[in-house]
Amino acid sequence: MDENTTTEKRKAPRVKTHVPVRYRTLRGSAGNLGSSSITKNLSEGGIRFRAPEFISMSCRLLLELDIPMFTKPIKAISKVAWLRKAPSGEDYEVGNQFLEMSKKDKDLISEYVESLNLYNDSETDASHSGTVDQATTGDETSESNSESE
Repeated sequence: MDENTTTEKRKAPRVKTHVPVRYRTLRGSAGNLGSSSITKNLSEGGIRFRAPEFISMSCRLLLELDIPMFTKPIKAISKVAWLRKAPSGEDYEVGNQFLEMSKKDKDLISEYVESLNLYNDSETDASHSGTVDQATTGDETSESNSESE
């Protein structure tokens, strides 16, 4: 059984990352520059960031993510999936679900999330190398047996 099937509603894995994001409501005027924040986490399905103002659940946002390894910002239209008061200060935590983005931008987010997952996995492995090696050694035979059946 998959470990992530407990109460996780997300379809894609999320990673903690702090990249600049600009956002504005779609119903705002074209001259509206919007607001800026930093992401708390990101997945292929959406992002979480902190906002200084309340954003209605009915809002659609135009997002621009400035991921350092890419030359152009990633643009997406999202909907507010959830909103809650931040644990400190007057800010709000905002969860957004991506609704529309180009195939290229979606692929770039996938690449970025995958690279962070690989980095985080290798960092975890390095910090627990003794136990990981023992666990891996014990599991290798059961994995190879189940693959051959």
